[in-house]
Amino acid sequence: MRYGLDTGFLVAAEVAEHPLHDRVRAQLAQLVTGGHRIALAPQVLAEFVHVVTDPKRFTLPLAVDEALRLAQQWWTAREVDQTFPDDAAVRQFLTWMHQHRLGRKRLLDSLLAATYRTAGVDSLLTLNAQDFAILGGFTCPKP
Repeated sequence: MRYGLDTGFLVAAEVAEHPLHDRVRAQLAQLVTGGHRIALAPQVLAEFVHVVTDPKRFTLPLAVDEALRLAQQWWTAREVDQTFPDDAAVRQFLTWMHQHRLGRKRLLDSLLAATYRTAGVDSLLTLNAQDFAILGGFTCPKP
């Protein structure tokens, strides 16, 4: 099975001061050891670098170079399937935005969900399952 990776989950996995760091790391290790794959969209990496380098969010934010190194490591990991938004994903994103009357705060999550959905990914590793519930069809195992 493939699990789509959400930014918040990735942040928790890489930032030791995150309260769910150990649980998220354990869940990832269990999935990878079990032969599961991780789907990763490029927009997650951009948001990841933005978040982990923000001194307003963390006591010890990462330097940009370190955040980019981690992003590169994730992007090229053996267990990761690079997943891209294509025309079908953008169309699904626009449909969901209109259909569910989603606002600007839902743009990134909706495009990410559409990217994964059109790639055949229906399980998401996220700390915010409620963000994806309205879209339907996603399983979000708790860390």
